[in-house]
Amino acid sequence: MHNKPEVIFENDYFVAINKPAGLLSIPDREGKDPSLKSWLKEKYGAIWTVHRLDRDTSGVIVFAKDEVTHQYLSKVFEERSVEKIYVGLVQGTLAEPKGSIDLPIMEHPVKPSTMVVNKKGKASLTDYEVLEDLGLYSLVQFRIHTGRTHQIRVHMQALGHPIVCDETYGDGRPVFISSFKRGYKLSKTEEHEHPILHRLALHSQLLHFQDQQGEFHTLEAPLPKDMRALMQQLKKWKG
Repeated sequence: MHNKPEVIFENDYFVAINKPAGLLSIPDREGKDPSLKSWLKEKYGAIWTVHRLDRDTSGVIVFAKDEVTHQYLSKVFEERSVEKIYVGLVQGTLAEPKGSIDLPIMEHPVKPSTMVVNKKGKASLTDYEVLEDLGLYSLVQFRIHTGRTHQIRVHMQALGHPIVCDETYGDGRPVFISSFKRGYKLSKTEEHEHPILHRLALHSQLLHFQDQQGEFHTLEAPLPKDMRALMQQLKKWKG
């Protein structure tokens, strides 16, 4: 396992985890690779899936500890009564510093497990705001009002600013410091340069919702180390 999942919050009803990038939320069909759900099952015995994050997306994800909570949480997640905030690095500089992307999404007719913008698709709404323009890339905050598969990734591709390192909806190229630092030299111990980021630059930062007991929860996961490191380098060499 890349990094260990970390429990952000738990009570008798549900558990919120900061999921590391590269870990499946739930087992895939083959069931060979480790998943967050199997890790939680070992820890808690029984666990229920409420929503999921893409394998390479890091950040906050919630699982229910009993069937009743599962039904309740699944409903609030589907009904758009959960505030979902993500942050991501996208390619380039956006024309508008903030806006809404209201484009329907459906499964790609021929590419399995790929989504595409299509008027026959399901209504999908993403608000975005640029937090920092870093020249080659921009740090953007997203609020999603619908929970379509790959929603942010598809919407950003449609805007012409795919998420950095997105293999499906972007160029998938890893980020090397040499690509933006002038006169970059390898250290003596390195034979070749290692990428500073080589996974989808998307992070589930915050979930805000009311539980069945009427309590409000704001669950947050800080930006992971790899994305923070890239941000620092970009700021340092910007301009």
